[in-house]
Amino acid sequence: MEQVNEVIVQKVRELAKDGRLTCAEATQLANAEGVPPIVVGRAADAAGIKITACQLGCFGAKKGD
Repeated sequence: MEQVNEVIVQKVRELAKDGRLTCAEATQLANAEGVPPIVVGRAADAAGIKITACQLGCFGAKKGD
């Protein structure tokens, strides 16, 4: 099992609105923290936050979420 970065988990929780974080917000967070997007994706999973409005599906969100 992959290690989850608790600092990123906390930042995801702070950014999320109604249990959701947009793909753009997740990407910005990854860039700001200097981590790959998958780290933010795992943190969102650990926090129970859904990544939405993802054009490329990088975070596993389905179209229309």
